[in-house]
Amino acid sequence: MAMSKGRAEAAAGASGILLRYLQEQNRPYSAQDVFGNLQREHGLGKAAVVKALEQLAQQGKIREKTYGKQKVYFADQDQFDTVSDADLQSLDAKIVALTMKVQSLQQSCRHMEAELKELTSALTTPEMQREIAQLKAECAGFAERLRGIKAAPKHVTPEEKEQVHRERQRFCREWRMRKRMANELCEAILEGYPKSKKQFFEEVGIETDEDHNVVPPDP
Repeated sequence: MAMSKGRAEAAAGASGILLRYLQEQNRPYSAQDVFGNLQREHGLGKAAVVKALEQLAQQGKIREKTYGKQKVYFADQDQFDTVSDADLQSLDAKIVALTMKVQSLQQSCRHMEAELKELTSALTTPEMQREIAQLKAECAGFAERLRGIKAAPKHVTPEEKEQVHRERQRFCREWRMRKRMANELCEAILEGYPKSKKQFFEEVGIETDEDHNVVPPDP
């Protein structure tokens, strides 16, 4: 299959592209790494990349090292100026400063992400306005009920409340006592009654608390 015009031009200029890339990056790469990094931008095929790298290495424009079955390529270091100790220290200081700046920016990003998350989870202005209106309506309803209670002609005094409580206790005692007396009387009758307790209750028309699912309240 014939190579497309664009790919043919890219292949023809592959050597220049790869040489410039290795010099700019100044670090070792395998042919696969170079292909992966440049294929999308320059449309280079893997075969063209491998061939161009081998040619550049043969021409002495780049260096080639073999590690096991893999070859790596890097720029010829002789073309770069020798860096003095002072220059290296200066570069180290810049690296430290840039690293600190990156850390500071990362921290700022985390703070902004946390703030954004808090803002997105908070109520919007229309939602808050609706909730305020709902709470005001509830407060108005409670206030109206309170006015009605205060305006009532007569309130229950603590003494009246205590009197009702005592009467309730007395009625509960009477309830339990009468229930016990009725049970004892029925048991005495049933000793000589030829039928069952249930049949006796049905014939006499007795209805128990259990029939109505009620029990005497606690004292």
